[in-house]
Amino acid sequence: MNLVVCISQVPDTAARVKIGSDEKHIDEQDVTYVVNPYDEYAVEAALQLKEAGEGTVTAVGIGPDRVSQALRNCLALGCDDAVHIMTSEPVDDPLQQANLYAAALQERPYDLILTGKQSVDDDTQAQGPMLATLLDLPCLTEVVSLEVTDGVVTITREVEGGKQSVSADLPAVITAQKGLNEPRYASLKGIMAAKKKEIAVIELDQGEATVEIDKLILPPTRPEGRIVGKGSEAVPELVRLLEEEAKIL
Repeated sequence: MNLVVCISQVPDTAARVKIGSDEKHIDEQDVTYVVNPYDEYAVEAALQLKEAGEGTVTAVGIGPDRVSQALRNCLALGCDDAVHIMTSEPVDDPLQQANLYAAALQERPYDLILTGKQSVDDDTQAQGPMLATLLDLPCLTEVVSLEVTDGVVTITREVEGGKQSVSADLPAVITAQKGLNEPRYASLKGIMAAKKKEIAVIELDQGEATVEIDKLILPPTRPEGRIVGKGSEAVPELVRLLEEEAKIL
């Protein structure tokens, strides 16, 4: 079975980001980039499917030179191949990303395409469904359990008030949700082996963006809290402030 994982590289969620001089991107200086956390669940799911039977796992990423490190990490975890869709700058438009993935997969066999349900940087949740639409494939989203048998993928997804089980014929696209598995750590042996593997680099026509970032603005600084008193004696003053200043009562 040919398994493809579409991964993205995002700033570490613990990083304190600054807005760059163009006011459209973050200042990448001193920012650590990592594989998108939701994509880690997709990588782990693909590796588990591979280990349960015959197959290969290919990681595909889009972006500038630094994305090669994210792909190298996937190779260290156990992915067999990696493809870097090289761009001069990060691609912000999810439809543009989906088009690039779809173009890269035209000449590559695939049975199941996996990706995270969303990227933690822009939270669009659009890339997986868009890719499935472009490839004319069924799309199963927010997957928390997964099984492939006789050319059929059966998943469980969380819905409001419960869970839903859905099946689809392969090939298909799934988007991974937290809870699907516990992503593994790379072993020293895997890290050393990954250094020797080649990453295929391709350049594709990006086309016109359908979404453009106009300006990035940091959220306003939260005002300091105020202590109005202690115990029941503070209640009247608290109620007054909520009515007259906060205006939420």
